[in-house]
Amino acid sequence: MKGKRDIPAHQRGGAIAEFAVVVPLLVAFLFAIVEFGLAFYAKGLLTNAGREGARFGVVYTTPRKTAAEIQAKVNEYLTKSGFTETAGITVSGAGGDTGSPLTVIVSYPYSFQVLPPFVQGLVGTVNLTAETVMRME
Repeated sequence: MKGKRDIPAHQRGGAIAEFAVVVPLLVAFLFAIVEFGLAFYAKGLLTNAGREGARFGVVYTTPRKTAAEIQAKVNEYLTKSGFTETAGITVSGAGGDTGSPLTVIVSYPYSFQVLPPFVQGLVGTVNLTAETVMRME
């Protein structure tokens, strides 16, 4: 086993220098993984909110659900899920006949939460969008 005296003087401290170069890259990579995980989670919540609204709108009732009622249902789901900003919700085909399509599009401006501000300045906000199409019952 080599002791400290067996390592040549010009090689001492090399591991510390390599560590100092590699650690910031690993930490940035870790933050990016967490950030993209949060973005995919938000995208999943938007998709589920659109499905909830579409399902609410296509179920047969008399009178049929209006676009405003469907938008309120989507907003309710998003609020319960923790979204703080207002989402853009577009509903088309509300109140249609049996078999006609109902489309719910939900869009939300996602701003990065974990990445440092200088990275956020480069990327800005990302508009996440989810579209759901169901047939009226």
